[in-house]
Amino acid sequence: MGARPSRPGQLAPGLLEQMAGGMDPQAISELAHVSAAALLDRVHHSEDPAVVERVLTLVDREGVDVIAELWSSSEPDSLPGILWRLYMLRTWMRRHRDSIARLWRVGEPVATSASAIAGVDQAPTEDDIARLADSILSGAFTGDFAVALERASAFTDVVATGLRIEAHRLVVSANNGAAAESDVTDEDALRTKAARLMHTAGNLFATAKDFQHGANLWRRGRLE
Repeated sequence: MGARPSRPGQLAPGLLEQMAGGMDPQAISELAHVSAAALLDRVHHSEDPAVVERVLTLVDREGVDVIAELWSSSEPDSLPGILWRLYMLRTWMRRHRDSIARLWRVGEPVATSASAIAGVDQAPTEDDIARLADSILSGAFTGDFAVALERASAFTDVVATGLRIEAHRLVVSANNGAAAESDVTDEDALRTKAARLMHTAGNLFATAKDFQHGANLWRRGRLE
């Protein structure tokens, strides 16, 4: 009988108890960097598809709160910070695949370099978005890490553009409503929704820059 496969996707119960009781911020930071590097290294040196699958679905099985304890407070120009953003991107894409597919079609109406970099068709379906979510994250572990980050950056940037375009359309609708002396409450609701979309778009544009910066750091051997 062969050796029992390791389970890099699981966290030790003792570690979880320590985190629940509160750990020193410096200790958490050190643990974040060590765990991120170990996880990435383990999968890069494994040819076992089951290992890749367990790491890919880490958040699904362990829960987002547990992973957040380790990585969410890490800086975006660090390996744990970037891995946290990649996992959250996958979770978000899979949960909102339908609306994200629509936003891509709005933000990228004509195939451009972003389509080629991200690996997305001009008019992706929600299933295409789910597959892409897995592809970007698994590519980070099994392929060129910098390329995976560039794909994530290109994709996030286009979706953010889609949100900004939709926000602009809502503002135009609100202004047209005002000209027609329609219900002011409806106009306010449109502007409020537009403001929320713009806020989300701003966060996504910032995340896209984090991914691109992470790719540049990785290529220079400075993402730790």
